[in-house]
Amino acid sequence: MTVYLDYNASAPIRPEALAAMTAALAEPGNASSVHGPGRRARRLVEEARAQVATLAGAEAGWVTFTSGGTEANNLALRGLPASRILVSTGEHESVLQAAPEAQRIPLTTDGLVDLDALAAALQAAPAGALVSVMLANNETGVIQPLAQVVALAGAAGAWVHCDAVQAAGKIPLDMAALGVDLLTLSAHKLGGPQGVGALLARPGLPLQPLQRGGGQERRLRAGTENRPGIAGFGAAAAAARRDLPAMARLAELRDRFEAEALVLAPDLTVFGRGAPRLPNTSCVALAGLPAETQLMALDLAGVAVSSGAACSSGKVQPSHVLSAMGASPAEAGSAIRVSLGWASSAADIDCLLAAWGDLYRRNKAA
Repeated sequence: MTVYLDYNASAPIRPEALAAMTAALAEPGNASSVHGPGRRARRLVEEARAQVATLAGAEAGWVTFTSGGTEANNLALRGLPASRILVSTGEHESVLQAAPEAQRIPLTTDGLVDLDALAAALQAAPAGALVSVMLANNETGVIQPLAQVVALAGAAGAWVHCDAVQAAGKIPLDMAALGVDLLTLSAHKLGGPQGVGALLARPGLPLQPLQRGGGQERRLRAGTENRPGIAGFGAAAAAARRDLPAMARLAELRDRFEAEALVLAPDLTVFGRGAPRLPNTSCVALAGLPAETQLMALDLAGVAVSSGAACSSGKVQPSHVLSAMGASPAEAGSAIRVSLGWASSAADIDCLLAAWGDLYRRNKAA
């Protein structure tokens, strides 16, 4: 049986989400139809919209369902008539690739966006710029200073987009309190199905659709809604919100892994350790022990972790996030990410430490 510690790539589906999807699949009807089955389909979609909005501290009318976080990020960055786009260098590839022309704001060695550099960039930017800074990094778990980002952007007349895909369900999320204009979520990061996400947008933004056709999702995202996926998203959002108090348990497990790993390997680097982090995420590196070697050895031992972000290539590549934090190529190339979630246990950490400890001792003896 595999010990699964790669929740930041994709969380196992929650029973509540699976049940909601199964029930939705058993129902006929298109949510755009006016007959009884259509109205029932619409009700499922709107119930899920309210559940997702509640998780995010937003209004249901702000939620536009998409095919996932990538589409939502693209809609945010390409759908606004921004005079200039500014993004942190630590953003997910779905942000960086959506706006390749964007001005990139550096990170500090702790993985935080450099606020002085952002202030200078905003001062030089014309009014109507768009700033995109994630709430928490998918590789290191570092939580960004969104309050300061929003304050700087507001003073410069800029919009703010926040990719909250990794933060949702792990820390309390309140879009209204954050003050951001746009916020991205993804179902499969919090125990919902893959292939469904959402962009939350404050009313009044001049947001234009990227995908055109019918009038679904208030004409912001054409195409028949993925009703089973949306139902699963809503159920997972409700369960994740309910389980937020249990995140303290994950922080204890994460801290135990890091403490015992540091005893075994004092030269281990724990990225972002000096900054606020998600309770479930640990990114560590041991120069001289390539990430690919660690991943294969741990996989053979029945433990699934990753090296930074999960990407479509399926290859292990040095992390652009760690490089932006000042990590050497050797460090970036030896980093692995351990990410816990709703079904993680102390026994999982026991297995991880045993497998990684065996690998470390073999490497030292070689």
